[in-house]
Amino acid sequence: MKEPIQAVAHQMRMAHAVHGIVSAVDPSSHAVKVRLQPEDIETGWLPDTALALAGDLQLASPCSLGSHVLLIPIEGNGESYVIASSLFDVVALPPVSPATGKVAQPGELLIRAGRGAKSQSAEPDKEAAWFHLGRNGIFLGIGALRCTIGGDAIVFHAGSFEMTLSAKGLTLKGAGMSINGGDIVVSGGDVRTELNSLSGHIHPAPNGMTGKPVG
Repeated sequence: MKEPIQAVAHQMRMAHAVHGIVSAVDPSSHAVKVRLQPEDIETGWLPDTALALAGDLQLASPCSLGSHVLLIPIEGNGESYVIASSLFDVVALPPVSPATGKVAQPGELLIRAGRGAKSQSAEPDKEAAWFHLGRNGIFLGIGALRCTIGGDAIVFHAGSFEMTLSAKGLTLKGAGMSINGGDIVVSGGDVRTELNSLSGHIHPAPNGMTGKPVG
């Protein structure tokens, strides 16, 4: 008996903007069903909101189950709604940046894929891609790969391997470097290990030490 009473109350009320929770998703048609709040009545299929649709620029990100959305009635019709936007709140929390461990702050942009419904309790997909445009740099990654672009260096991480490119040069940590099908050319410099120089090292010989390399 509860459902019919709720349905009648919904039909009799004046149409206005309402909140809802996405209850079904059809990515192929970019459509969703929504349970209107507080009545908890499910709508039919509604067009999902588009992030951007301007000429050749199209950005699509379908709502996930449990997303909180704002709906407005079409021409005051309480039976026909369109989704105006998706919302974050105390239940559907915003995503956390893997770079900072915090949500996006004012003046920042955070994009994180693989975030399911009920974001307060659901763990994000750690293998999914993410992008964070922050005040102190640009951070992006996917799985075990991460890139940080700061004011004076670009740092790449692949598991335990780290590569840093800065005004001081290129630094590799945690792994070696393999060259297949190419040459390493050093002009105006030297190739050194912790102990020896390629152009300046000498070797023990029967009657003393050899001279420095020639050529």
